[in-house]
Amino acid sequence: MKIHEYQAKDLFRRHGVPVPRGEMAETSEQALAAAEKLGYPCVVKAQVHAGGRGKAGGIRLARSRDEAACHIAAILGMTLVSQQTGPEGRLVRKLLVEQGLDIARELYLAIVIDREREMPVIIASCQGGMEIEAVAHDNPQAIFKVHVHPASGLFPSHIRSLAFKLGLNKVQQQNFAALLASLYDLFLKTDASLMEINPLIVTGSDDVLALDAKVNFDDNALFRHPDIASWRDPLEEDPLEVAASKFELNYIRLDGSIGCMVNGAGLAMATMDIIKFYGGEPANFLDVGGATSAARVKEAFNILLADPNVRAVFVNIFGGIVRTDVVASGIVEAVRGLNVRIPVVIRLVGTNEEEGRRILSESGLNFVTENALAEAVRRVVGLARGA
Repeated sequence: MKIHEYQAKDLFRRHGVPVPRGEMAETSEQALAAAEKLGYPCVVKAQVHAGGRGKAGGIRLARSRDEAACHIAAILGMTLVSQQTGPEGRLVRKLLVEQGLDIARELYLAIVIDREREMPVIIASCQGGMEIEAVAHDNPQAIFKVHVHPASGLFPSHIRSLAFKLGLNKVQQQNFAALLASLYDLFLKTDASLMEINPLIVTGSDDVLALDAKVNFDDNALFRHPDIASWRDPLEEDPLEVAASKFELNYIRLDGSIGCMVNGAGLAMATMDIIKFYGGEPANFLDVGGATSAARVKEAFNILLADPNVRAVFVNIFGGIVRTDVVASGIVEAVRGLNVRIPVVIRLVGTNEEEGRRILSESGLNFVTENALAEAVRRVVGLARGA
């Protein structure tokens, strides 16, 4: 789950990570009042779940009341389009108004999970304020990494190593050490999957602050953090992904034309790979899970068909915990209640597969059933192309 910058900074502030003074605003009047309260210069920042806001005109410096009013009017209500929003962009419904600061240096700092090494990794760079992907591509030696074993934790040596590589003086090192220690503690306590500060700034008085904040959390751990879960903003998410989450379906929308419904994340990933191998493009990742029901299968089908880009549906179920006859019943129930005009290819293998196939064949509905995975994928790719 993602949260807005103003929410992330509120979290930082409460856990000892220094951030600029600022206020969130949902109206022009609130934003201008915040600017007057903070004083000038101040910064007006669009609050959307996407990066690249500065280049897209969503972050502007105001040196006076007139400039602040002008920037607020321009940003609030705009459709912000950046590389991360896609061409459709994001509507700006909220602003963060912050104090202006004396910026001497811009750095980069993040903590993420290294899934290969199964531990957090701290990433830092002297080249802050830039897209870290571009830095990694053009100047990889400017990126520094320190892995932290979850059992032993963060050592002062980890922090000193990064501070030295970032070229900080003694006072800056002390401030950086306090910030990083608090950030890492917060990362663990909140079950975060990403905490990124870009830029992390050093001021003319040697203070070190998080000028930006991007935080993602592990959805599977949100039950431990109801306060954080309450910060979710459905307006910043794909409506189909929001609908899927209500039924505990693991759904991610993609750009292809073949809707996929699979049980198990590994099989879902393999199914997507095989579709691409045979020349097709998956329209989504959808894992209905191991212990599913006819109602969840029906809802999954509804979500697949709600995507206008889907030209064919591929159901690939390997029945272990889940019974294929339950899945078949859910599919039949869903299709009977909908005016389905696109082909549906179904592969059911495993527990009660004969009963599942019988339910499909006696439904009177026009399904394409295949037992072999390769043949099923060939069929759905061809049907999605109109063959």
